[in-house]
Amino acid sequence: MRQRILLVDDHGVVRLGLKSLLERHPQFNVIGEAGSAREAIEKTDSLKPDVVVMDIRLPGVSGIEACEQIVNNHPNVKVIMLTSYAEDEMLFSAIRAGASGYVLKQIGSEDLVKALESVGRGEALLDPAVTRRVFQEVRRAGREEQASAFAHLSQQEKHVLLLVSEGKTNREIAGQLYLGEGTVRNYVSSILAKLNVNNRAEAAAYAVGHSLREYIQ
Repeated sequence: MRQRILLVDDHGVVRLGLKSLLERHPQFNVIGEAGSAREAIEKTDSLKPDVVVMDIRLPGVSGIEACEQIVNNHPNVKVIMLTSYAEDEMLFSAIRAGASGYVLKQIGSEDLVKALESVGRGEALLDPAVTRRVFQEVRRAGREEQASAFAHLSQQEKHVLLLVSEGKTNREIAGQLYLGEGTVRNYVSSILAKLNVNNRAEAAAYAVGHSLREYIQ
């Protein structure tokens, strides 16, 4: 079954180039073109394409806003965003808007065909040049989330919690940190309250689950 494709770019020569490229392949059928986001939304409503190949930067309403509206109105329509530059914020905005693919305009013709084929099979696709950025951002966000888990604890409380997670008693912690046992008891009570957990076991599980050891200075 041929993929019905709508091409969206504010430069007619780009649309012409994309159309001539895709029409060399019998599995693709370019059913329409649009030069703006608003026109893209209207033509998606009327033509019901399988895939919209859309420039991320369009005059007026951006391609990202158009993508979000198209995906919301037509959940079965896949949107591939085209861009000239691998910009991090644009990339994540496109993903949040529901784009199925994010491809650099410099992509080779065969790679664009493969991208369309992948998206047609229901696979999400990112250009290899930006895939690494996604994983870096995901890892960075994960690290920030973990670090924020202990944001309300003082350094001394973190040290106490680490020893709690190792199964140490208050007396053992006091000896290791050169503190009074009553002081350690107060630290533990404060830690439980700040982490909103009920007992030492829950605090220990929280510490291990959020990789506390990585945030001890």
